[in-house]
Amino acid sequence: MKKISSIFILSFILSAAQTFSLFGDNLFDIPAGVHTRWISFENPSGAKGQGGQANEGRKGSPARKINAGETVTLADIEGPGVIRRIWITVRGNPSALRGLVLRIYWEDQDYPSVEAPLQDFFGVPFARQVSFQSCFFSNPEGRSFNCYIPMPFQKRARVVVKNEAPKDAGSLFFDLDYTIGDKLPEDLAYFHSRYRRENPTTPKKDFLILPLVKGRGRYLGCNVGIRAIGDYKEPVWFGEGEIKIYLDGDREFPTLCGTGTEDLVGSAWGLGLFNHLYQGCLLSASQHKVWGFYRFHVPDPVYFSEDIRVELQQMSGATVEEMLKFIKPENYPELVEGHKKFDPSKVKAKEGWFNFEAPQDVCATAYWYQTLPSPKWGPFEPYEERMKDLELPEK
Repeated sequence: MKKISSIFILSFILSAAQTFSLFGDNLFDIPAGVHTRWISFENPSGAKGQGGQANEGRKGSPARKINAGETVTLADIEGPGVIRRIWITVRGNPSALRGLVLRIYWEDQDYPSVEAPLQDFFGVPFARQVSFQSCFFSNPEGRSFNCYIPMPFQKRARVVVKNEAPKDAGSLFFDLDYTIGDKLPEDLAYFHSRYRRENPTTPKKDFLILPLVKGRGRYLGCNVGIRAIGDYKEPVWFGEGEIKIYLDGDREFPTLCGTGTEDLVGSAWGLGLFNHLYQGCLLSASQHKVWGFYRFHVPDPVYFSEDIRVELQQMSGATVEEMLKFIKPENYPELVEGHKKFDPSKVKAKEGWFNFEAPQDVCATAYWYQTLPSPKWGPFEPYEERMKDLELPEK
């Protein structure tokens, strides 16, 4: 990546993550020719002096319903500019949280660079709503969505939401805050995001958090949801899989390799609930029936100059006692060490810990910057598949 693009992206990310001091963030600097705009249903175009006209200016259009199958354009902006903040709220039922799909289109592309179910994009998988705050996302009281990832564009930005659920969504409120007139480098890296799910995964075939992407850019991180299935639910431990990031021509083996799933998010020896700037665990099986966690690479940047691919292994772990007690003999798994099926006749009753290949229900939303053109993905996961096996906890 050329120096100017790297510095531009890094400065925006650090600002969003609140890691600069007050003066280091240049809050006192008012750049010439840069103007602030907000788009909402009260000012759909964001035009100067055109807000709040409905109902003679007395709160006439704060929200609207999105009918089943309907696509609503939230913003269509001429650049150059930078989307600085997106806030959305809608009644948090599972149908809306996974039925509404957010798509963002850059420049003249007729296919999206951002595509994810609304709530997955904003940081929490499996149609759960929890309060948290990270460097890029927040949900102050478990009923709204905030994104502070800076999204620069040269000519045009188009943000749409489609209701792919079979029933109408409740009232959707939003604000999209941006600036126009920003001086941007010609060799600009654009924000991208993509959701995908495998239910179930195939043992020994790593889950693709981010399929192969070609270009130059920076991987920002991801949020991941995992539902342990079959005999491999608690108290069997789901999180022995390692993260693997393949960079710039890596194929068989990666350049960047983690040590375990909980290690990815900066914890160790299991996972509790926490939310920090760059890593957190928002869902646990004991409370939510699924796991949900995130990791963002802000102070530890992950750059790529040719291509990138990000994978997560599906491995579980258990003691001999747990294997014998909770896993049926016909479901004994293949062990990581030795690559042979677990055989209780060949282990001692008190022998230690075993890592093994296990199918899981995994979803992930990846975030990254890259130069255009954006990758063209296959068909997006159908609504019915998105809603399958959510195992929502009883209220």
